[in-house]
Amino acid sequence: MKTAVIVTTYNRPDALAVVLDGYLVQDTHGFELIIADDGSTGDTRALIADYARRSPFTLRHVWQEDRGFRAATIRNRALAATEADYVILSDGDCAPPRDFVSRHRQLAEPGYFLSGNRILLSETFTAKVLRQRLPLHDWGIVRWLIAWLKRDINRWLPMVRLPDSAFRKRTPERWKGVKTCNLSAWRADLIAVNGFDESYAGKWGLEDSDLAIRLLHAGIKHKSARFAAPAFHLWHREADKSGLKENQRLLDELIASKRTYAELGVDQYL
Repeated sequence: MKTAVIVTTYNRPDALAVVLDGYLVQDTHGFELIIADDGSTGDTRALIADYARRSPFTLRHVWQEDRGFRAATIRNRALAATEADYVILSDGDCAPPRDFVSRHRQLAEPGYFLSGNRILLSETFTAKVLRQRLPLHDWGIVRWLIAWLKRDINRWLPMVRLPDSAFRKRTPERWKGVKTCNLSAWRADLIAVNGFDESYAGKWGLEDSDLAIRLLHAGIKHKSARFAAPAFHLWHREADKSGLKENQRLLDELIASKRTYAELGVDQYL
């Protein structure tokens, strides 16, 4: 199955470098990586070009002009740029373990989308990781346990690996807590719901919940990727939540409906 990993970024090349280090050493190279860039400057472009020259897989840069927060738009552009069968979504501040791509692929199943979780790094530990370019992808569970004891991370239990089994389908209607920093789905299903809703453009928050709810409305069920494919989330200041009230109104309207299709979505780029 052809697989694409879409990683969003915006003017944080130091974090993106740590993330790309993790993808370069995945235990499979059978995927393409698309950097969905929401308007970063030349530093990020140069970094991506350098990694593209060294990458054992296809690495592409999809960029759009900086006109404020438009994560939904750049993800749609990246989704339109690939013909992969399966799409893994993540962020440029979420470093992957070595088996991140392969575990998403192993758990993929028709009729389901996958949602994984994050291990949050502290501000101090994040600064150390960025400064020393620590290879988080090489750390074992014992080292993560030590990091947890030192309060460098918020939890270590997600590093435990469990096989695919019935517990992963215990919450088929779940959307709360689903985040597009660690989500995967069949591209055909994403296209069927018209990708991300760009009505959320310009204001942070809830565009990932919107996507999950429309997938559920379309009959695509939730399957858990917890205890299989965690991501290491580098610390950053909280996003501006001034637009959250309006975004919540959009989400409440969606929940009350049975709508599956984003009115302003990926179809405009196909």
